[in-house]
Amino acid sequence: MQADIHTSNWPLPANGVRFITPPRLRRLLAKHALTAGCYPLALGFYPDALGHLMQRAQPEDHLLIYCRAGQGWLETGDGRLAVSGGDLLLLPKGAAHAYGADAHKPWTLYWVHFDGELVTDFLNPLGPGPLWRIGVQPRLLAEFDALLNLRKQGLNLAHFIHAAHQLQVLLTSLAVLPARATLKSGRVLDVDAVQAVMRAHLHDNLNLDELAAQFKLSRFHFAKTYRALTGHAPIQDFIQLKMAHACRLLDEGRQSIRQVAEQLGYEDVYYFSRLFRKVVGMAPSHYRALHRG
Repeated sequence: MQADIHTSNWPLPANGVRFITPPRLRRLLAKHALTAGCYPLALGFYPDALGHLMQRAQPEDHLLIYCRAGQGWLETGDGRLAVSGGDLLLLPKGAAHAYGADAHKPWTLYWVHFDGELVTDFLNPLGPGPLWRIGVQPRLLAEFDALLNLRKQGLNLAHFIHAAHQLQVLLTSLAVLPARATLKSGRVLDVDAVQAVMRAHLHDNLNLDELAAQFKLSRFHFAKTYRALTGHAPIQDFIQLKMAHACRLLDEGRQSIRQVAEQLGYEDVYYFSRLFRKVVGMAPSHYRALHRG
């Protein structure tokens, strides 16, 4: 038997949204091959949510909250966190929490309760939460708005299957949103800015010391912050960008493998081939052969 969905009883204004997937459809979604992995249970949009407050001692589903504007707070077993516009909250099943709007500058937020057999796999790439300060992301706002369109459809399984896939797209998109961190010095390290520097050096070499110097950081703090934001070492991402460019050059088919290696700053074609095989999974010659015939 599925548990009831507990959403807040905050009085909904005319321009607010609160929609719960009916129990019959929840049961179908939990069994359907296309949706059993991850599907929405309830979703909504609360504008200027003065007085909004929720406490959940033993939540039986996962909850994603995106604060578009205003302020609020989140309380978990690790303490109390301030929440403001551009913050994303992920509250997992079974983890007690409480949250509410600021009394003077109440938040405006999107939210979705969800469950499924593969939810952990969808959430793992995000890393530890429960709060990410990602900023106001127009693409993410658009994805929430698209998901909320479900309330305008009939109670037809096909629409809910589509909504489940929209939710899955939303969750996977979180792992590739631009990430940034404010350092103790007050400077901001922006992953997009770092990767722009990497792309500008695809045709030559760039070591960790040179990359860190571009952002006026020590080698240690730069690498540590970048890894915390992306889950990868910066030079690992630089090599992957180089190999992606190598694939494009090989796809065009006009240069030899040695010429491609030299264009990417590798004088040793055998070293380039080993790197390519490690990243792509096959030798450059085999990759090029895929596009012939």
